[in-house]
Amino acid sequence: MTSPSTVLPPAAVLRYAAFATDPAGGNPAGVVLDATGLSAGQMLAVAAEVGYSETAFLTPVAADTAPAEGVYTVRYYSPLMEVPFCGHATVAAAVAVAEQHGPGQYVFSTAVGEVPIEVGRDEDGALRATLTSVPPHTEEATAADVAQALALLGWAAEDLDPALPPRFAYAGSRHLVLAAATRARLADLAYDFDGLAAFMTERNLITLQLVWREDAHTFHVRDPFPVGGVVEDPATGAAAAALGAYLRELGAVAPPAVLTLHQGVDLGRPGVLLVELREGDPRVRVSGAAVAIP
Repeated sequence: MTSPSTVLPPAAVLRYAAFATDPAGGNPAGVVLDATGLSAGQMLAVAAEVGYSETAFLTPVAADTAPAEGVYTVRYYSPLMEVPFCGHATVAAAVAVAEQHGPGQYVFSTAVGEVPIEVGRDEDGALRATLTSVPPHTEEATAADVAQALALLGWAAEDLDPALPPRFAYAGSRHLVLAAATRARLADLAYDFDGLAAFMTERNLITLQLVWREDAHTFHVRDPFPVGGVVEDPATGAAAAALGAYLRELGAVAPPAVLTLHQGVDLGRPGVLLVELREGDPRVRVSGAAVAIP
C-alpha cells in the first residue's frame, strides 16, 4: 500500500474535535479539504495513518467549469474501511470549511445522498454545524439478533430498559439501538471485539448505539465501533440522528423537540450532541461545535 506520507503533505490533513469546544473532548476527526485525485486506496492509507475513527475527504463539486459554491463531494474512511456517512467528521469538516470561507450554508454530497449543513457562531463565538440527515427509518430487531448482541456485550436481558425496545435505526448509516436500564450498566462496557465486529459486519452495522435515558429529552450514549478498528467512538453524529428517528417512530419523543446527548464521558472525552426533531419533516438535525486540535 502507498505510504500516506507520499500521498499528502502533513499540513493537508487537519485534525478537529467534533461535538466539543475543548480539543481534549468530543470525537477527533481528520479532515482533508481537497482530496482531488486521491484514489480509494490512498484515502484509506491516510485514514489509517491518522488513526481516528474517521477522516473526511472533501472534493469541491464543479458546476460547468467553476466550483459550485459551498458544494463538496465527501467520502469517509475509518482506519479499516470506507463508511457511507459519518456525522462527527461532517461536523468537523463543515467547521473547517467555515473557518476558511465563513459561516453559511453548505452541501455535502455523500454516498447516501446530499446532506445540507448550516454553520453559524454560538454566543461565545464558537462555530457550530447543523447537519440535516437523509430520510431515516427503523426496523424490528429479531429476538435472536438481540440475544446475540447481548451475549457479545456481556449484558443480560434484564439490563435493558423495557420502555425502549431494541431496533435497527438508519439515518445515513445503520445502527442497533440498545437501551440500558441503568447508568451503571452503560458505564460498564467490556465486549468481545472480534465477535461483535463479525456480528455487525453480517448486519451492515456501523455502530451499536447504547443509550440510557436520564429524562424525557436527555440521553447518555456509547458507541462500540469494532468494524472500523476502534473499540469505542467518543461522539457519533450518524448514530445520534438514527436515535432521533428511533425515538420519534417509537413515539417516545414527540416533535418538535430538541434532545441532548452526552457521549464520551466514560472515555474522558466528553461531548454534547443536540438532536432536533421537527414537525412535518422526517429528517433529523444534529448539531455540534468543533475545534481544531493543535
